[in-house]
Amino acid sequence: MLVRDAMSTVVLTIGPAHTLRQAARLMSARRIGAAVVHDPDTSGLGILTERDILNAVGSGQDPDTETASAHTTTDVVFAAPAWTLEEAAAAMTHGGFRHLIVLDDDGPVGVVSVRDIIRCWSPLRRHPVELVG
Repeated sequence: MLVRDAMSTVVLTIGPAHTLRQAARLMSARRIGAAVVHDPDTSGLGILTERDILNAVGSGQDPDTETASAHTTTDVVFAAPAWTLEEAAAAMTHGGFRHLIVLDDDGPVGVVSVRDIIRCWSPLRRHPVELVG
């Protein structure tokens, strides 16, 4: 199975001046765990994840004044839509992260997460089971 088959095509793109609260609100509304941060001044792409926001708030930083740029990962590993899920999982494992921005020639086309990969690999996807609790 390929990254294009598993990735989320809901790509939230924010600017570096968005506050962490604004980013969290937008991510929550779309039920996604990462936002692509585009800085037009550097023409670069970065990623801001739910964990970045959690770490900032957990360390006492103010989500209303802290900006995305201060918490964005800019040393990003990008995936191609034609990568296999094994290649994506290996890149995540090697880098110690849970999301990959998926790029084609025109820019970001999706985000693939560990959860997306697990969902595709899980036998429960093919044979749902009733959970009793």
